[in-house]
Amino acid sequence: MSATRRRRRRELTPGAWLGRATIVLVAVFFVVFFVIPIVWLLIASGKSPHDLITTGPFQPGTLADLAANWSSLVTFQDGIVFRWLGNSAYYSVAALAITLVTTIPAGYALALGDFRGRKTLLTTTLVVMLIPNTALVLPIFLELSAVHLIGKPLAAILPFSFFPFGVYLTYIYFSTSVPRDLLDAARIDGCGEFAVFRRVAMPLATPVVALVGFFSFVANWNNYFLPFLTVPGKGSPIQVGLTELLSNVPAFNPTAAGVTSIELPTLAVATLLAVTPVLLIFLFSQRFLVAGLTAGGTKE
Repeated sequence: MSATRRRRRRELTPGAWLGRATIVLVAVFFVVFFVIPIVWLLIASGKSPHDLITTGPFQPGTLADLAANWSSLVTFQDGIVFRWLGNSAYYSVAALAITLVTTIPAGYALALGDFRGRKTLLTTTLVVMLIPNTALVLPIFLELSAVHLIGKPLAAILPFSFFPFGVYLTYIYFSTSVPRDLLDAARIDGCGEFAVFRRVAMPLATPVVALVGFFSFVANWNNYFLPFLTVPGKGSPIQVGLTELLSNVPAFNPTAAGVTSIELPTLAVATLLAVTPVLLIFLFSQRFLVAGLTAGGTKE
């Protein structure tokens, strides 16, 4: 067997060796720039401020230091970190519900509907997808200010629920994975358009619903710039709260040394706490996400 493997290695062409070398280089790149920082963050959360500086970067910490860092985090401003987490959950889930209620029917109508202005709406959706989110912050802020919503939860929920990428994903799915003959058969049996959508299309759309829901939730949870402007103060989500914690770290802000300060290991714990909900949702929904990503690969 070993002789056969050696013979196959000799028969590899220079192109095959180049391909393997490229794969190895890409893997090393991802390890260096993604895996190592995450590992360091996990280790740093269990160290004391002194050990973080004096010991090796990958030397494990202790449970006692982890507990001390956790205690420092939850006592900061009377446990405001939990309020930030609650705000993030409220904004993200409320916006997600609105997104699903509006995005799935819109994608279905664009894919399988036949009405005037359909191509114009589809083109508009694609154009809006190309506009950077930061370019929309100012007009959105002015609109929310005009209707006196700044500082209220709707100032974060309503912009979060605007998700043209989800409309496009749904459009692609219904265009490639739901046969029109199946819908026509339901109409022949006496179903109206709403019944066709609810009884035929929706049961087949579970993968794309999960995919749109995941992307929408992650985008809402990680959004920083818009909530920073529209819901300041106690209404801030966890991403904005991390910035406030960062401003109380003496290593980044020397003026914070004389007031209530946050050490770097405590900031690491807060960062891990902020990413945990997204990680858990990904772990429990990855089967549906894979199905959604591959659903439009072939056309029946």
